[in-house]
Amino acid sequence: MPTPQPALDRSATVLVAGSSGLVGSAVLRRLEAEGFTSVVGIHSKDVDLTDAQATLDRITSIRPAVVIDAAARVGGIAANDAEPVEFLNDNLRIQTNLFTAAHAADVDRLLFLGSSCIYPKHSPQPIPESALLTGPLEETNDAYAIAKIAGVLAVRSYRRQYGRRWISAMPTNVYGPGDTFHPTRSHVLPALIRRFHEAVRSGAEEVVVWGSGTPRREFIHVDDLAAACLHLLDHYDDPSPVNIGVGEDLSIADLAALVAEAVGFTGRITWDTARPDGTPRKLLDISRLRATGWEPGIGLPEGVRSTVRWYVDTLAEPCGRADAG
Repeated sequence: MPTPQPALDRSATVLVAGSSGLVGSAVLRRLEAEGFTSVVGIHSKDVDLTDAQATLDRITSIRPAVVIDAAARVGGIAANDAEPVEFLNDNLRIQTNLFTAAHAADVDRLLFLGSSCIYPKHSPQPIPESALLTGPLEETNDAYAIAKIAGVLAVRSYRRQYGRRWISAMPTNVYGPGDTFHPTRSHVLPALIRRFHEAVRSGAEEVVVWGSGTPRREFIHVDDLAAACLHLLDHYDDPSPVNIGVGEDLSIADLAALVAEAVGFTGRITWDTARPDGTPRKLLDISRLRATGWEPGIGLPEGVRSTVRWYVDTLAEPCGRADAG
């Protein structure tokens, strides 16, 4: 069973790896909100985490008490399926280098963030942490999943061999401000936001979405994820990974309708069934997380609306603006 630990010292130095990404930037915001006074963020433009020596030099120079590993090479189905070598190699290097450096710097508490894709394609639903390594993975992102599984086993190994109080957490699908809205490299929810917004902007009457619309997915707002990360560092110390989710899911078709409404698209939604669906369903069992006293606070409709507002205000071309050319 998870062992409660004393709350983290809010004056301790906390290092967030991947601090410019969706999750890392939200963790920085949460640390500030909770009164942490010594927070350091590092990201790919600051230090190449695939470079072992550079990573070792940076971490040992900072000597943090806590490390939150939100650094990873990430992407949607298309990117994972097209570049499995890069997704495997880069993520293995990032994890190995960070863990080696954190151990050299005598880091007491480390949180490794994995992914729900570590679980078998046909897992029981909702998926318990015990499902890990019990069946074949989803083929379209198996390389990324293997890298994240290696991270979970590395955390266990550092705990067993060196007594490190390191933990690993497996978030469900994450979305929110700071997400990637790239046409081919984004995950499903930001990809839908971009596609529907562009349809509104261009006056298109139809949006084509990959797959059949039947797979079911669970989504957590990134600010809820950040809150869960700090909660776990305060309240969880166990070799088993812990799922982070919201405890409910919906079909991709229902998600598309929700996004269309939030964006203001009133045309047709059609489905390209020649494209892959991915795993039929991914709903995490979050009973282990709930046992620590944590609950999500941001509902999906509210979270989607706020993410659409952020995208429109920050990244998107205004609706009604003609394309240059």
